Amino acid sequence: QNILTVCFSVGYSAVALNHVIDFKEKKQEIIKPVSPSELFPSLPIVQGTSKKIKVLTRLTLVVSDPSHCNLLRSTSANIRLYDIIAVFPKTEKLFHIACTTLDVDLVCINVTEKLPFYFRRPPVNMAIDRGIYFELLYTPAIKDSTMRRYAISNAISLMQVCKGKNIVISSAAERALELRGPYDVANLGLLFGLSESEAKAAVSTNCRATMLHGETRKSACGVVYTVKKPRKVEEEETAVPACKKAKTQA
Repeated sequence: QNILTVCFSVGYSAVALNHVIDFKEKKQEIIKPVSPSELFPSLPIVQGTSKKIKVLTRLTLVVSDPSHCNLLRSTSANIRLYDIIAVFPKTEKLFHIACTTLDVDLVCINVTEKLPFYFRRPPVNMAIDRGIYFELLYTPAIKDSTMRRYAISNAISLMQVCKGKNIVISSAAERALELRGPYDVANLGLLFGLSESEAKAAVSTNCRATMLHGETRKSACGVVYTVKKPRKVEEEETAVPACKKAKTQA
């Protein structure tokens, strides 16, 4: 509840609760996600609106062997209950599989240590074409100077291949003190090699696109999302009758 309150106060309108499955550990099972209404009886209202903050459920699978990917290929009932599916590949082969074949929404990039492989352009471009986004975490860069160096280095190597496209920057915060506001995170994106517009998209439009990609995956058909287009000044002037124009000019 404290983390949600901080998220709402700094300007976020949606939060994802992450459930991590690491297949290296024993007895790892994918359980049903806990309903946000059970965890948070009262959700804060987003500043400037009358809507409550949106709480999503997310599943992250840490895969270190190709056999771990079979779970994502199977039609598991519990997997379909999550709003966002992310995969954390540990090797270059698994990264290639995640970008080209797996039905996921996010591919997590390791920012706590040096990557054991280099990013290749073909799998990255295929992931972009499939609507899959790459996730970078900023919390490790805040905690430790060594991890900050790895985070910036790994992020820049990814930017050289993807050219700043399909990037999502998230926190993975476990405490409220580790959270930063959207504008601070966008400024941090400049250190990761993003331009100003790309850094803003990494905390706004790209996050919304990831959520919509998850809805498409769950529905197996598609999602229609409408946005009200703002009218330009020229259109408003042409819509005014000529008689009224003459009166206003007089």
